[in-house]
Amino acid sequence: MATQRIVIDPITRIEGHLRIELETDGGMIGNAWACTTQFRGIEKILQGRDPRDAWAFVQRICGVCTAVHAMASVRAVEDALKYPVPRAAELIRALMMEMGTIQDHVIHFYHLHAMDWVDVLSALKADPVQTARLAGSLSDWPTNSVTHFSAVRKKLQESVAGGQFSIFSNGYWGHPEYKLPPEANLMAVAHYLEALEWQRDVIRLQTVFGGKNPHPNFLVGGMACSINMDNQMTINQVSLAQLEGMIQRARDFVEKVYYPDMMVIASFYKEYADIGLSTPNLMAVGEAGYSCAGAPAGQLKAGIVTDSDITNMSPFDLRKIAEFITSSWYAYPDGDNAGHHPWQGVTTPRYTGPTPPYRYLSDDNKYTWCKAPRYDGKPLQVGPNARLLVAYAQGHTDTVKLLDDSLRQLGMKPSQLNSTLGRTLGRSLETLLIARRMTETFKTLVEGIKQRDVSTFNSELWDPDSWPKSAQGVGFVEDARGTLSHWVQIENRKIVRYECVVPSTWNSSGRDSQGQMGPYEHALAGNGRHPLFDSKRPLEVLRTIHSFDPCQSCAVHLTDLRGTPVGEVIAR
Repeated sequence: MATQRIVIDPITRIEGHLRIELETDGGMIGNAWACTTQFRGIEKILQGRDPRDAWAFVQRICGVCTAVHAMASVRAVEDALKYPVPRAAELIRALMMEMGTIQDHVIHFYHLHAMDWVDVLSALKADPVQTARLAGSLSDWPTNSVTHFSAVRKKLQESVAGGQFSIFSNGYWGHPEYKLPPEANLMAVAHYLEALEWQRDVIRLQTVFGGKNPHPNFLVGGMACSINMDNQMTINQVSLAQLEGMIQRARDFVEKVYYPDMMVIASFYKEYADIGLSTPNLMAVGEAGYSCAGAPAGQLKAGIVTDSDITNMSPFDLRKIAEFITSSWYAYPDGDNAGHHPWQGVTTPRYTGPTPPYRYLSDDNKYTWCKAPRYDGKPLQVGPNARLLVAYAQGHTDTVKLLDDSLRQLGMKPSQLNSTLGRTLGRSLETLLIARRMTETFKTLVEGIKQRDVSTFNSELWDPDSWPKSAQGVGFVEDARGTLSHWVQIENRKIVRYECVVPSTWNSSGRDSQGQMGPYEHALAGNGRHPLFDSKRPLEVLRTIHSFDPCQSCAVHLTDLRGTPVGEVIAR
């Protein structure tokens, strides 16, 4: 069979604009290019501004990843100024990051990724009695009943009879690569609908602490909220009771719905533990983000796992990071093959791609707006699977136990977390660990309040006159999609350079000066074993790309004002 060129544009059910170009031969992918077709300018906007204000601007990089950018920003400024933060404020930040990650992971699975594994039309054939029996064997979740599943199936039937699929429109329903039985499909659809209401409830925790959502308030030197049991306008006994309820509801849904659903789905798609193998080197920065397997502060260290091997981990060195633009529409003063550390970062757009109508962006060496971060000259994969492997390599007790138990049930090895199924499964495992850890984080905060540890802001360095003439800092956060870092340089109390290196920049990067693929590209074409059954319905490609949870708005921080439409296949 002759080599076939395929374009999937846009990749839907993600944040931002992503185009995948492929070469296939005999039903297997032979080459791949990840093209981010978007451009904005947040980092440029920050130059010349007060660094204490940066967190509010960087939240606008993305409509999903708001709080994590603010968190990375305040940490970068605090690192530059050597600004200590009160313990209660750090615990509040931890709770906000933990709940944000839990909500993000659940939303990603049910509302962005589950439809790659779940055939909605098949659910119409399900027996609600058998569905309730299946769900009941997994957990005692209250709505796992014949009545509830019958109502969901009826709602689907009415929608189909009326000629509308509503939120389930335009899927690849009936694709031969769907493998779940009807009852498992109905169970997943029912939980999809429940997750819509659940996520809106639990994320109110960020509103209690941050005043609003999705753009909660933060503060360099602490948090913009106060604790006073005798004041109705502060964090008090009433709000603590509300928070405790949200945390428990979050944990219950993860333990009784999300994790059991993921284990069932994984059991029917075990071959995907050997599909989508990507860049074998993985990175996580440990407790910089509080979400690295939910371990207590200081227990986990940053590390690099090499060859997906938990016995082969090396320390993390931030000096080894460099961003390349070999395949990106930018210009460096020292040439396209140079690599720049973020503190020497340059973001000068230079679009050299073809003009419409064009067919393939990858016909040119430059084909994306995404830079190519490298660590010690190598592409790295970041995300929940990286965090789990780094935690496992360090012997973190809860991670080791959950990972061993879950993988044993599925017949998988830890190294197989570097796969399409592994990334998807790993996200659920991490969510379970964080949900359990969050209970302990909240208890620690409450115990501190009982001991009158209620300070949430340190005013010691708030006056810019106390700052050094020049300073630089970095803020790391392990957010839902992986390692996020903000890099700031301050001169005469103003920002002179600001760079963001985000998870989807690491994962969706194009080729570098050595011709090395980025992780998306490597997962599709790096090992020559990725199938594509039907080029008009590229379900297998969506499974692998969605397993990374792409966020291209974060990856580029920029937008093409021309809005040029391109594409041959619309991904559903």
